[in-house]
Amino acid sequence: MRPINAGNQRLPRPLTAEQAWRATADRAERCVLFFDFDGTLAPVRDDPTAVEPAPKVLAAIDSLSAVVQRVAIVSARPVEFLRDRFAGLDGVDLYGLYGLEHRHASGETVTEEAALPWVPTMAELADRGRDELPDGALVEYKRLSVALHYRTAPHLAGAIERWGRDQAERLGLRLQVGRMVLELKPPVDRDKGMVIGEAVRSAGCAWYFGDDVSDIKAFAALRAQEEADPDFFGICVAVANPETGDEVSTAADLDIESPEALGDFLTEAVHQIS
Repeated sequence: MRPINAGNQRLPRPLTAEQAWRATADRAERCVLFFDFDGTLAPVRDDPTAVEPAPKVLAAIDSLSAVVQRVAIVSARPVEFLRDRFAGLDGVDLYGLYGLEHRHASGETVTEEAALPWVPTMAELADRGRDELPDGALVEYKRLSVALHYRTAPHLAGAIERWGRDQAERLGLRLQVGRMVLELKPPVDRDKGMVIGEAVRSAGCAWYFGDDVSDIKAFAALRAQEEADPDFFGICVAVANPETGDEVSTAADLDIESPEALGDFLTEAVHQIS
């Protein structure tokens, strides 16, 4: 694990994760913990439908939700998928599809109204992708977005990206690049940075755990809150992986080796905060 950036002068920084957790314990009742899902809480798989949280993750998050103000999952996955994976955790908020839909604790799922007219477009796009893309491409329909995966066929990356960019231009969609995936989304202003920025306005502390380039916007939201509120304490954690290189780790305060290692880290955090 790499220590917190010594050069960060926005706030006096702890030099170890243990010190960061102790600082968190002092304001636990005003602390929010945010987690990406794929590659962070769960290892990335060839089949995206088969992904499950890493060992120890569920128990640790359940315990942490009892000692901090709030725990939230902020993911590119639909809320329905996340709800199935975290079914036993009633106190966890779920933000799906980069914030286009959300579900607080055990309440109803709410969809951004501006995104709803795009549902038929996304269904048509998914059908077109299955017809036109070469064998080996995996088209994942998410109701409000379509993800084009090439993890099992990396040689198709160029062809899939060209097709996706052509469709985005044709339909007026936005593109989100990820780990061996290209996602097409409605032209609605919603991303992880916006979700985090809104959620931390009344918080005194927040951690964000992520592994991909889309998570850098969430890191930036914590930095912005630090600038706006000198009493706010934010920590950005990268779950390292070779597919994004150093970009995410460089933007973070800490990095952790894998989702499995994060399970151990969070288990220890329960003891540190309690």
